[in-house]
Amino acid sequence: MSHALFPSVFLFLFLLLSLSPSATSSVAKPNCESKCGNITVPYPFGIGLNSGCSISPWLAVNCNSSFDPPKAFISESNIEIVDMSINEVRVKNWLASSCFDRFGAKTLDLEIAWISLGAESPYTFSDKNRFTVVGCHEMALVRGTLGRNYTGGCISICSSPEDMIDGECTGAGCCQTVVPKGLKNFNTTLIPLGNHTAIWSFDPCGHAFLGDAESYKFSIADLNDPGFRDRTIDNVPVVLDVTVGEGSGCKEAKESSGFACLDNSDCVDVEGGGYRCLCRQGFDGNPYLSPGCTDIDECESDPCGEHAICKNVNGSFKCVCKKGYSGDGKKTGSGCMKKSGTSTTKVSLGVSFGLLALAIGIVVLIFGVKKRKLMKQREKFFVQNGGVLLKQQISSNEQSMKLTKIFTAEELEKATNNYAEDRILGKGGYGTVYKGILRDHQVVAIKKSKVMDQTQIEQFINEVIILTQVNHRNVVKLLGCCLEADVPLLVYEYVSNNTLFHHIHNSGGMPWFSWDNRLRIAAEAAGALSYLHSAAGMPVIHRDVKSPNILLDEYYTAKIADFGASRLVPIDQTMVTTLVQGTLGYLDPEYFHTGQLTEKSDVYSFGVVLAELMTARKPLSNTKNDQEKSLATFFVMALKEDRLFQILDPRVLKEGSIKQIQDVAKLVKRCVKMNSEDRPTMKEVAMELEGSRKLSKHPWTEQQLEEEGVPLMREQHSDLYAVPEQMSSDFSTGQHSLNSHMIHPVNSPR
Repeated sequence: MSHALFPSVFLFLFLLLSLSPSATSSVAKPNCESKCGNITVPYPFGIGLNSGCSISPWLAVNCNSSFDPPKAFISESNIEIVDMSINEVRVKNWLASSCFDRFGAKTLDLEIAWISLGAESPYTFSDKNRFTVVGCHEMALVRGTLGRNYTGGCISICSSPEDMIDGECTGAGCCQTVVPKGLKNFNTTLIPLGNHTAIWSFDPCGHAFLGDAESYKFSIADLNDPGFRDRTIDNVPVVLDVTVGEGSGCKEAKESSGFACLDNSDCVDVEGGGYRCLCRQGFDGNPYLSPGCTDIDECESDPCGEHAICKNVNGSFKCVCKKGYSGDGKKTGSGCMKKSGTSTTKVSLGVSFGLLALAIGIVVLIFGVKKRKLMKQREKFFVQNGGVLLKQQISSNEQSMKLTKIFTAEELEKATNNYAEDRILGKGGYGTVYKGILRDHQVVAIKKSKVMDQTQIEQFINEVIILTQVNHRNVVKLLGCCLEADVPLLVYEYVSNNTLFHHIHNSGGMPWFSWDNRLRIAAEAAGALSYLHSAAGMPVIHRDVKSPNILLDEYYTAKIADFGASRLVPIDQTMVTTLVQGTLGYLDPEYFHTGQLTEKSDVYSFGVVLAELMTARKPLSNTKNDQEKSLATFFVMALKEDRLFQILDPRVLKEGSIKQIQDVAKLVKRCVKMNSEDRPTMKEVAMELEGSRKLSKHPWTEQQLEEEGVPLMREQHSDLYAVPEQMSSDFSTGQHSLNSHMIHPVNSPR
């Protein structure tokens, strides 16, 4: 034979060996194909529906060679496989989609997508997937019924591209939610919301799909991308988890002859039935295919440091230091260090311990000096903030001693986690309020003032003593104070259910926030202010009455709060002169111009709160019309022009009687009179509100009005609350002009 033929012979033998069944034994069973087009098919899967190449008929892969290149499908279904590993399969995606033209007509109507993997199949949807909605004014519902019952959904709302942020799927342009493990059935319905003509220029389509969370990142450009649907189908696969064992767990499988986990692998039970095989740490390979998982030679990656020798052991490795060196020998550890003489080691240890002791001594000394300095500073603040005067007045009054508690600065620092940001309940013009938890687990609200007027110390101490004695169910209780900080800290009872302002402007549709409850809250707040004005030990003018300063507890009971601007009025006086303080929109105009503070200033502010409750409007509005900027002015003008029922909150119109509404509206008008002498007292306000509340408890009142020919407002305005017939039928039947876009379920193996 010619020497020139030797290279050709060797090349032929090499190719022959590389194509022989033994060369693919580490991937597929002997004599079985391991590739379908671009997809590698590892055992326990196998190519061919009846070939015996898979561990069970469920895991057979149908390789359809009519495509170029051939495509792989799960068993006899039309679910296309795009990638797979030993315990996981990624399949081609499907989307529910709808598109509109600029006139709002649909150009694409594929609003339902679903897939069923089969109740007995070993496939389930992985929790690596995320349910995603892309678009504006889109809602999608997702439902699973096999393997695990599940219902969820996502809503994406936006009115312009400025609402959205690239890479963030938080509800504007893109909404995303997790799905649980164990689903075998997945059904999604896309429901467009509202009119799409306004957003057509930047978002003509909406899409809903399930897919691998790592494969899709939201981009604003997706909203106007005509190729988004096809690109998502091709590039965002759905991840399926796979089990073996036909529902049996590890314990049962190990006792049977068909246990699939081979050498150096662990069996892992799967929730819902079945199990998986995983190679142990330090081993690699296919745990389902002989000879099982094989040892990884970690020494090939050179894990040992200088002066160390790597020795591979079964499932792990060792780094052995050379002679004269000690340590763990690893690059990621201490490595190998040269051994030193015994005497040198002792000297080094002695010096090290000596330096350590010296360092500890210095640290203790520094902390001691700082602690003494801090104690002196706190003593200085205590005296500066009137602590001595407070103690004197408390000691002279036995009742004050029982009611007024003086907290230490350290106690309140621990209660608020050193005034952490996540403990802030709110910020205002007079300071910041923190949530605190005392040693006895009592939850409190701690107010930290911004500044302290040193000329008003005596008055401040008197106010603390008076307010701690105020005992009314609708007034936030002042528990005590702390004077050891640079500004005084006041400790109040904790009220858990947010402010009245929050509920007026955010809870209008909540069942509890009815007209009756609004009247009750108003009556409770008025009663508390009346008590402060006339029944307390010394009259108290709140000076900052507003809906943000009326808190609601867990039972929605009103509590007057925030006395940072309050003033005590000597019993022999009817007014005090102060610097003007308060909140625009609620502030009494007469007090603003004269600086003369009276109880009627609180009445004006409360009148604005009443108007706010009736109209759900804010006290100040950003409008070009000067008469509509102030709620008080706007409300009085509406009464004057007989437009009251046009400005009321629709729920008030629906639930209140004419008599109640008119009475309360007239009360608002009297409360916000420009001349304080024309305003009622808080006691009169409270009594009138209680009278209006009683009307709602006598249904014959409305009946009498109807008999006299006065129609009730809920009948006059019933059209405001009607639900369009088409929308009602759509939601009652669950249909929304949806066309099916379905991937057929996996058939049971023959």
